[in-house]
Amino acid sequence: RSLNVKKNDAIKESTESNTIEDEDSKGRKQEIIKLTEQLLQAITSGDYGEYTKLVDPHLTSFEPEALGNLIVGLDFHKFYFDHVLSKNSKPVNTSILNPHVHLLGEDAACIAYVRLTQLIDRNGLPVTKHSEETRIWQRKDGKWQNVHFHRSGSSTTETGK
Repeated sequence: RSLNVKKNDAIKESTESNTIEDEDSKGRKQEIIKLTEQLLQAITSGDYGEYTKLVDPHLTSFEPEALGNLIVGLDFHKFYFDHVLSKNSKPVNTSILNPHVHLLGEDAACIAYVRLTQLIDRNGLPVTKHSEETRIWQRKDGKWQNVHFHRSGSSTTETGK
């Protein structure tokens, strides 16, 4: 299981002289990308313990599996860790394409990106899933936590057909 990040202009360079604030902003944007990579790695590897370190216990989300409902808390997600993600022994590769980070002050940030997930289906065929994701991160007591995410529906592309 692996994670790739494709950064096509994800962090734009300042045309002005680099100031401490510019460097700080770039560093915080990179930190949010890194945290998102860690979170997705915890998900693809089925590591619920690591996942809970990176998300707020009152995480809110909109995702296709919730059928249009707002999910609050971790119970909904724990089901997938217990019965799907931890049981998957086949390789999974996740790529984050074109991450874009909005800094929303010193202690909040939003990241938007396209997520590609490659895996092998039950017939041994490669499958690629695609979704658009937005995650809101908040720093609480010096620690960044994902407090909300929105994931679009996933389209599937099977190769070899």
